[in-house]
Amino acid sequence: QGTTPVEPDRTPEEGYHLTDDLATRAIAWMRQQRSLSPDRPFFMYFAPGATHAPHHVPAEWAERYRGRFDGGWDALREEILARQKELGVVPPEAELTPRPPEIPAWEEMPEELRPVLARQMEIYAGFLEHTDHHVGRLVDALEDLGVLEDTVVYYIVGDNGASAEGTVNGSFNENIIFNGAYALETPEFMAARIEKFGTPEAYNHYAVGWAHAMDTPYQWTKQVASHWGGTRNGTIVHWPNGFAARGEVRSQFHHVIDVAPTVLEAAGVPEPAVVNGIAQRPMDGVSMAYCFDDAGAGD
Repeated sequence: QGTTPVEPDRTPEEGYHLTDDLATRAIAWMRQQRSLSPDRPFFMYFAPGATHAPHHVPAEWAERYRGRFDGGWDALREEILARQKELGVVPPEAELTPRPPEIPAWEEMPEELRPVLARQMEIYAGFLEHTDHHVGRLVDALEDLGVLEDTVVYYIVGDNGASAEGTVNGSFNENIIFNGAYALETPEFMAARIEKFGTPEAYNHYAVGWAHAMDTPYQWTKQVASHWGGTRNGTIVHWPNGFAARGEVRSQFHHVIDVAPTVLEAAGVPEPAVVNGIAQRPMDGVSMAYCFDDAGAGD
């Protein structure tokens, strides 16, 4: 907290989770800002460790998805694409990119490993929903403070495409992979530990096939930055009193470096030329505000 290390007040077995703790402290900080300076805007950058590996989540969150991914990653890609078209986030004529031969088809995976693979994704889905729940607590706190309508909320899901660090089979302990001991995590090794995935005893990650599915409809994953599967992220912007558009999709191409110029424009604050006596180079990004109320702007 600032420069002070924070020790957890309980163990994971007693219910501690970092995302929960970060959200609780963030809410307390927002309330403090409003109490001390009610007329002064505040800025918060909330970046939880979720959903980076290891995928750790209370068991009840993962259990909500029991059996949900038994059909495998190829079927999941088709399902995601259909939902994306329904939501309008990809064009109706969009097609799935071919699965690279380096990523095996679900049917090519050993049958005894498939329950473990499905469990990896159940845990990840629970982890993501758990994260979303705690981000929702931040939004609820803004509403309780009476400032939600005036607050610009950027919700960026991820810092890159879904990660393929878990290898073809996924991993019970990613540190084994980092140390080059892939051969230790045999299907038998993984199956014997299926109930320990997602717990403090594991340092688990999902298989490459799931990462590819999470980057639907694009090619590749986080480690391959030349393709959109490695770089594109879903983003939501919410600012009720800042623009009239509601529930719309924007297709203008932007980069994460554009977030800061957007926030500065929204706040009516000029880009700083000097910070702590040090001259700043001009920002490379541009504000996204031009398209908030105009889906065709810049075309």
